[in-house]
Amino acid sequence: MKTFQDIVNLKDKKVLLRVDFDVPVSDRGKIEESFRIRKQKETLDYLIGHGSKVIMVAHISDQSVDQSFAALIPQLHILLGYEVNFIKSVEDIEQYLQDYSGPALLENIRQFKGETENSEEFASSLSKGFDIYVNNVFAVCHRNHASVSAITKFLTSYAGFLIEEEVTKLQKAINAPKNGKLLIMGGAKASTKIPVIKNFLDKVDRILIGGVIANDILKAKGQDVGDSVVDENSLEILVGLDLNSPQLVMPKDYNIFQNKILDIGPESIEEFSEIIRSAKMIIWNGPMGMFENPQFAQGTDKIAQAIADSSAIKIVGGGDTVSAIDKTGLIGKFDFVSTGGGAMLAFLAGEKLPGLEALHYYV
Repeated sequence: MKTFQDIVNLKDKKVLLRVDFDVPVSDRGKIEESFRIRKQKETLDYLIGHGSKVIMVAHISDQSVDQSFAALIPQLHILLGYEVNFIKSVEDIEQYLQDYSGPALLENIRQFKGETENSEEFASSLSKGFDIYVNNVFAVCHRNHASVSAITKFLTSYAGFLIEEEVTKLQKAINAPKNGKLLIMGGAKASTKIPVIKNFLDKVDRILIGGVIANDILKAKGQDVGDSVVDENSLEILVGLDLNSPQLVMPKDYNIFQNKILDIGPESIEEFSEIIRSAKMIIWNGPMGMFENPQFAQGTDKIAQAIADSSAIKIVGGGDTVSAIDKTGLIGKFDFVSTGGGAMLAFLAGEKLPGLEALHYYV
């Protein structure tokens, strides 16, 4: 996989930089959590510091393609340390490059027809005027989108610092010795998490289960979960997983409210914390319960504290998990915080990621 540091001379090179600005924004337009944006600064600094002309491309919000970056530009200036100009359409890019006046950001890329279809025609139009393409957004590498995959057919392409770091750290986690390695899985979306559990059964000592994933397994084993949330098609997804494996550690008790399991209980917190204390490496994705409500955040908060206090190598990822840890002020205690949610899970499950394949990561 080529990184842009392989380029001998970046001065005056016109760089299309795929970045990750998909962050939570309040109803008043305030960026609520800026971790992903701040992780872009190292690559941006390097390119600008070596004289490149940089235009950034990103998306925001999977829920609404209409969401715009326009109102966020002043906040990006504060977070990145540069005056960031705003480009409304792909057609305006070539002219901007000719009259270049500093780094700029294109409007939400998912507003343009062809992005999510991985259209080569759209990728070709997006590439006009650029010398090279740098992908610095691991979190969408599992998406076969034009600004991630098809674009590499039209521009010489490189990985940014963030891609390089994510791949290196996660690959090391996969390859680390089984002895003392612990996987913690919570949250929902069984379709993305059960494949990781299956892939790691012979790679870790134990797997701690919480969140909706625990509800799914309980239901599959014939236990009554009341009105608790379960994933659709979870029974199909669980096929092939030994639900009685001694490596799977299920909660012993729960915090139940209105006939719904909403968090793990105190006995489970203690047992999980004890296992965490003896671990040498911990990989965590997914909260233990409905952490957004303080009444049901104790499981996630206590597990975060136990991990932070441990001497293990600590790796965490997933938007909800990172947000939950950030609220506790413990984010700095983790050795590596992945920007990827679905991408991290796909990588850990051993899947091929289209964005990495486009960069010729896989042989």
